[in-house]
Amino acid sequence: MNARDDMIETTHPAQWWHRLDDGRIQCDLCPRDCKLHDGQRGLCFVRAREGDAMVLTTYGRSSGFCIDPIEKKPLNHFLPGSSVFSFGTAGCNLACKFCQNWDISKSREMDRLMDQASPERIAQVARQSGCASVAFTYNDPVIFAEYAMDTADACHALGVKTVAVTAGYIHAQPRRAFFDKMDAANVDLKGFTDEFYFRQTGAHLAPVLDTLQHIVHETGCWLEITTLLIPGHNDSDAELAAMTRWIADHLGRDVPLHFTAFHPDYKMTDVQRTPAATLTRARRIALDAGLRYVYTGNVHDAEGGTTLCPSCGEPVIERDWHRILRYDLDDAGRCVHCATALPGRYGRFEGAFGRRRIPVRVAMA
Repeated sequence: MNARDDMIETTHPAQWWHRLDDGRIQCDLCPRDCKLHDGQRGLCFVRAREGDAMVLTTYGRSSGFCIDPIEKKPLNHFLPGSSVFSFGTAGCNLACKFCQNWDISKSREMDRLMDQASPERIAQVARQSGCASVAFTYNDPVIFAEYAMDTADACHALGVKTVAVTAGYIHAQPRRAFFDKMDAANVDLKGFTDEFYFRQTGAHLAPVLDTLQHIVHETGCWLEITTLLIPGHNDSDAELAAMTRWIADHLGRDVPLHFTAFHPDYKMTDVQRTPAATLTRARRIALDAGLRYVYTGNVHDAEGGTTLCPSCGEPVIERDWHRILRYDLDDAGRCVHCATALPGRYGRFEGAFGRRRIPVRVAMA
């Protein structure tokens, strides 16, 4: 065993920062550009100044490990039916009032990060557990980029793929380094107006659109997009039409888009759950904009969970929530009815993992 497996660095040197003339240091990871005096933390809470340097305070520490179906990320065109070893840390660089994982992403209690594991240990356990990939999820991996990137290297050394579930709020230089190490990403596109982003997340839309274009045009990372539809906030016909036209024009018609249902949570408990009809309406708008693969999530919807062959129109993957009910692709991702290759990343299908969620303890040795 590597000696590093016996020692976890909870405070780790951070990349992407510089000193300012007034004595502060500026974090250059994301567009928030936090400027810190000694002892201060950024808005994400996990990147801090110690002395004359920036550190990541959660390296090697997790809020928990779990084995999930890859469809839960959600990723429908990346190793369908496979299991993924999932983990996150704490903190976030967005301030979403509707956060669905707020107990993790908004945590200010570092003591809750009870599970410790080195990048090498995570890769080992993922492979031993039969997982095809490791997902950096639950909170945004952008803020623990150094830990995620080291883990990605360890995973690739063992033949395990990597997945980032992120809001994509990151500057250009770290964006290049981060996504070059990811095999797939699901990016949350929160809405399609800067007003929504600023009022509801404390961020801005443009950097997220830059991230989406970078992934598609400058990396080999497979991309899927998720939009959580919040009644009365980001679900108008006009906004959905503008968003889906932009995706078709700037990213291409083959990028899968997931519309998922909101439930009242965190600071937005006065808004109703998303009606199933809203998801169906959004899906129709996206299909009319020319997108080929549009899905609905957090609901039972056979039509919204089905992947159709773009050539012959036959259903090649049928799903119920995270369960795969039918799989008609070969190992190369070609339709068994007409041999058309579907966009995505595929391999041998050996049965679906299903809707199980298996918590895992990662022992140090």
